[in-house]
Amino acid sequence: MTTDITKSGSPGPQDEPPRSAPEAIRAIPVRHYGRYVAAVLAIGVLGAIVYAFAQGDINWGAIPDNFFDDRILKGVRETLILTVLSMLIGVVGGVVLSVMRLSKNPVTSSIAWFYIWFFRGTPVLVQLFVWFNLGFVFEYINLGPVYQDEWADFMTPFLTALLGLGLNEAAYMAEICRAGLLSVDEGQTEAAQALGMSHNKTLRRIVIPQAMRVIVPPTGNEVINMLKTTSLVAAVQYYELLRYAQDIGTSSGATVETLLLAATWYLIMTSILSVGQFYLERYYARGSSRTLPDTPWQKIKANMLSLGNRSGGIR
Repeated sequence: MTTDITKSGSPGPQDEPPRSAPEAIRAIPVRHYGRYVAAVLAIGVLGAIVYAFAQGDINWGAIPDNFFDDRILKGVRETLILTVLSMLIGVVGGVVLSVMRLSKNPVTSSIAWFYIWFFRGTPVLVQLFVWFNLGFVFEYINLGPVYQDEWADFMTPFLTALLGLGLNEAAYMAEICRAGLLSVDEGQTEAAQALGMSHNKTLRRIVIPQAMRVIVPPTGNEVINMLKTTSLVAAVQYYELLRYAQDIGTSSGATVETLLLAATWYLIMTSILSVGQFYLERYYARGSSRTLPDTPWQKIKANMLSLGNRSGGIR
């Protein structure tokens, strides 16, 4: 009995053919024809809208001519101030209402529930009109030695807008804050109480910092929504971006053009706030996500590298 020995010294057949490397799998992407049809339809609709506006009797030159008008810039400033102050009232009031709503005291919990029920259940424009027309009900405001004056002098358009927007926002922020507080595990509170921490200290140091991850994203949306909602205060004679744009349009005869100008400024401001919201959410996501979402610049860089690889012949 003989045994064939290969060159390496191991037994094996001498006539075994050499093994070739496995062929690379050629992947053929599936064609999604529905996507192509949807893209063509979307482009067609967009083209029709652009063509309609291009054929309309619109003085497009009025937009850049009034873009940096002093009244428009003043309106932008008033809009931002009103947004910040209204959100400040809304956030502070929302935190207080959410704590009251979660309280075991039935009186404070009921008061908070009624407040949220009323302000969330009525339109903000109606609330603005109520504040504006309370002068028909109360002729004077008397706070004793602190403040006394006629209601018409006290309830200015600015105060009307601030109370109408801020108090309404507090009802929505209360539910957002309550959801954030409830998202924190009860064991965290129990552990803090076992260490002898008071209820207020537990909220400040344990519960609220962890609840911020849930509170911040919807709060960013509320800020953007508040910026747009400020346009409603034009109905109570407060001058902000929309009201100044309407006045310019009335005096110049370019009504639609100045409204488009106001819309452009709203888009600019909301876009800036959206970028800030993204980075704020990214900051608070550091402890809960293993990988942080890419920044806009990182996404653009990755897409450019992907296009470069495709054009370089990588298949």
